Amino acid sequence: MPEVAPQNEFPVESQVEFQTQSQESLTGAESGPGAEYRRRLSALEREENALKQRDGHYVAAKIAVMVAVALLAAWLVKYAPSRLPLLVIVLAIFALIFVLHERVLRSLRTTRQRKGFYERGLARLEGRWPGTGRQGEQFLEASHPYARDLDLFGKGGLFELLCTARTSAGEQKLASWLLAAAPLDEISQRQAAVTELAPRTDFQERMALAAEDVQAESERTPETLAAWAESGRAAAPGWTRLLFLALAACWVLSVLLWLLSRLDALPLWHWGVLALGFTAVNASLSYARRKRTDADANAVEAAGHELPLLAAVFHAIEQEQFTSEKLAGLQARLKSAGLPPSSAIARLNTCREWIVSGHNLMVRAVDPVVFWKQQWVWSAEAWRTRYGPSVREWMSAAAEIEVLLALAIFTSEHPEYVFPEFVAEGPYIDAEELAHPLIEGHAVGNNVMLGKAPGDSDHASGPGLRLIIISGPNMAGKSTFTRSVGVNALLAQAGAPVRARRMSLSELQVAASICVLDSLQGGLSRFYAEITRLKQIYDLTAKDLPVLFLLDELLSGTNSHDRRVGTESIVRGLLRHRAIGIVTTHDLALTAIVDSLNGQAANYHFGDTFAQGRLSFDYSLSPGIAETTNALQLMKSIGLTGD
Repeated sequence: MPEVAPQNEFPVESQVEFQTQSQESLTGAESGPGAEYRRRLSALEREENALKQRDGHYVAAKIAVMVAVALLAAWLVKYAPSRLPLLVIVLAIFALIFVLHERVLRSLRTTRQRKGFYERGLARLEGRWPGTGRQGEQFLEASHPYARDLDLFGKGGLFELLCTARTSAGEQKLASWLLAAAPLDEISQRQAAVTELAPRTDFQERMALAAEDVQAESERTPETLAAWAESGRAAAPGWTRLLFLALAACWVLSVLLWLLSRLDALPLWHWGVLALGFTAVNASLSYARRKRTDADANAVEAAGHELPLLAAVFHAIEQEQFTSEKLAGLQARLKSAGLPPSSAIARLNTCREWIVSGHNLMVRAVDPVVFWKQQWVWSAEAWRTRYGPSVREWMSAAAEIEVLLALAIFTSEHPEYVFPEFVAEGPYIDAEELAHPLIEGHAVGNNVMLGKAPGDSDHASGPGLRLIIISGPNMAGKSTFTRSVGVNALLAQAGAPVRARRMSLSELQVAASICVLDSLQGGLSRFYAEITRLKQIYDLTAKDLPVLFLLDELLSGTNSHDRRVGTESIVRGLLRHRAIGIVTTHDLALTAIVDSLNGQAANYHFGDTFAQGRLSFDYSLSPGIAETTNALQLMKSIGLTGD
């Protein structure tokens, strides 16, 4: 298969198109999400300034009290030693100031984190988001039928734009929704949930800031915690834990008695012998169990990287009241074990923190005789026995809510986008003023309709238009339009709104050959990699969902004759299997394919104008074959032809 290469921000052709299009600035908007974000940012900046002033006052007060303590202590020592206890009052005042100052600092950190949430929102609205979020490259597979071709992952990809999930399970769930279409009833429920969540800015903020001060672990994965929670090892019997606890208590008591006897506080007896005896017994038991204890402790530590984050996310979800069927059902799944998941996870995190504290040198010194690590491992195992079967369900439910919230933020930040309508019969897609959601500001929308309109009979309307062949010069918009159709279809089938004035479609399996790469390591030429992808697309037509195929510059790695014959053979095979799609080409010979497909195909094109050494594009899809080319003009404009 093709080698996976680093993902670019956006295809070069699209970057040029974006640069040449007129941009619509969002910074001056008086209403909409940008205005709401700025209003909240302004309020938070005022709050931050007030907290900074209070912070300065407390710093000054601390310095003043410290100086006062030093001067008062010196004066009392010299002139009134009997009144030295008065220093306790001043020290108490200092402690109170310290506590109050810490509360201000905590509020200041929270305010700055809240500002970051709205600043990230403005960055998305103003096109400054690429490269600032999670890009999801770990979910990119070279064999997937459209992930690379439609720029789902990597810098500036759709995943980065959408992903506001805090947990790794949420990120994984978002990727899975983008990589596979949902059933129609599930899409309907998602749309209702997204509509409910879109105006809940406060909930969006709370979820985005859940455990914001917790450092995310790079190796975090939801499967690690779920697998540990579902492992079959039973918790230690209660009598075993009590025995080890009693032995630890006896060792501590014997050591204390020995120390007291050495200080003549107790009659001298063989307390030292007793302490040595318990030391030997406890250390022997620890040594015998050390490998198993260390392995169990390491498993808890590895599984618990996200525990504070999960507890915070669960707590935020538990506080909300939902009305849509989807959200209410997900919240009910979080209550299946009785105790709120946030409290249960917090308990497990406490066990993990005490286990981690066992790495402290002082704790490690006494651990063999007090069984510190062993006791907390047993506590974690007891927790697993009670709550382990529910962990995967909790994480899955919370992950779905995180993804629905991500789509809700996307919805609220793009109020002009619409939820598509779905039809039962397909293949079918019909959209007006469709544009690419990754192009910021103004973008030219175009109409597209493929397949038979719902309700039309075969006798009345024939097979319907099922293939569009788009010709046109370089940089005119062919590839971007093709990607626009695919990306909006993915958004629609994930339950999100689309960038269009109106859109209707059936269930579709999207498949694309747009960004196929060769592979030196795999010994694959680009042409072979492309025909391998085309075989994959062809095989998809044998499955349940009808295919929407998007083929850019099909078979460009061969001569014009083979390209013409091969392309016609491929599209005929696809159309025989309930597929619809788009083929783009620079080779005008391919446009003749339309004549042999009995009304199932049509030619469209993007045009340009070249005047005074400058290219201009209108990015409008028009019927017919392209009448202009621009390759020679472009070469001449940069002095490449030698004329």
